[in-house]
Amino acid sequence: MRIRPRTPADLDACVEALAQVQAADRYPVDWPDDPGAWLTPTGLTSAWIAVDADGAVHGHVGLGADAEITRLFVTPAARGQGLAARLLDTVRAAVRTPLKLEVSAEGQAAIAFYERTGWRRVATTRADWLDSTGEPAVVHHYVTP
Repeated sequence: MRIRPRTPADLDACVEALAQVQAADRYPVDWPDDPGAWLTPTGLTSAWIAVDADGAVHGHVGLGADAEITRLFVTPAARGQGLAARLLDTVRAAVRTPLKLEVSAEGQAAIAFYERTGWRRVATTRADWLDSTGEPAVVHHYVTP
């Protein structure tokens, strides 16, 4: 897998990859009306994708304002290859400042990954969006070590 900057031409393939993730993990919890816009939130400064030899997208990460990681995912077929770590390393190399991110308490695999790779939980809050139970989501806030 090769990691490279995302271009506007990649957005449809990113939406296809996100659909695979949503079907497997309910990330995002609710499928957005405009998934391309969801992958390009206000304040997004950069995004990278992981692509295979055929050009299929298998991973995505965005960088938002204030050095915040956003929209990180790896397709089910590409898991176990270290892609999430490589995507995060790509962002770290590009920014070289402390990074932060938020993750829903329902994302147990993501939480385990972040904590295993040294991210430090600094707060827990309630979100203004609903989790899979219909309640305001519990969100953990992390910073790079």
